[in-house]
Amino acid sequence: MPATADVEQWIKQYEHAWRTNDPDDIQALFTPGAEYHEWPYETAWIGRKEIVEGWLGREHMQTGGWTFDWSILTVNGDTAAIEGTGVYQEYGTFANLWVVTFADDGRCAVFRMWNNEVQS
Repeated sequence: MPATADVEQWIKQYEHAWRTNDPDDIQALFTPGAEYHEWPYETAWIGRKEIVEGWLGREHMQTGGWTFDWSILTVNGDTAAIEGTGVYQEYGTFANLWVVTFADDGRCAVFRMWNNEVQS
């Protein structure tokens, strides 16, 4: 079961991977059979290969820069809930809720994100 410090480190690695778009950085976050689900976009990437391909397909979202602020809401057993706000220069502001289930080795086994655009 991850401690809060483990979850914090994983989030920092996630941010790093989002900045680098390096397939090795992305793969390091997830177990081989991991699931990545995102609503309302009906994203369902199953397995690291599909997660990497889907992730790299969104590289264009980083055009112009972005920021991400987050806080851990709770860690309960092998699952953490994280609240975040992503501000993309080209796409606007998004409020996120992540529910991340971790494997024993600290990598993500199931990633669920609710991604809601904030209207100004």
